[in-house]
Amino acid sequence: MTQATKIPGTDEAWDDGTLGADEQYVQIAPKALQEQVDASLGMQAISIRLPRELIEQYKAIARIHKTGYQPLVRDALAHFATHEMKRLLIQMTEEREREEAAQLKGGGARKKVA
Repeated sequence: MTQATKIPGTDEAWDDGTLGADEQYVQIAPKALQEQVDASLGMQAISIRLPRELIEQYKAIARIHKTGYQPLVRDALAHFATHEMKRLLIQMTEEREREEAAQLKGGGARKKVA
């Protein structure tokens, strides 16, 4: 009985090119398929320039969390956006409540809202 050679399926094997580097198995997905995948995931590709050092920091953090750095960047952006929206909504609500309280007390001029 012969034993088949097993290709290591580790992140390192992908990163160092042991897996996925043979061009005979590579092809670009048709544009329609790319669009379907993006639509089904609710994703949109963008281009952004980041400092190399920041990218290296994200890669180091991603290795510790055993994930890719791009999903980590997505998570960080989503976290910031969610918390910033909450902060802004709270701030706007508090400002509106102060304005309404001032109007009820008859103090202060009405603020013109566009």
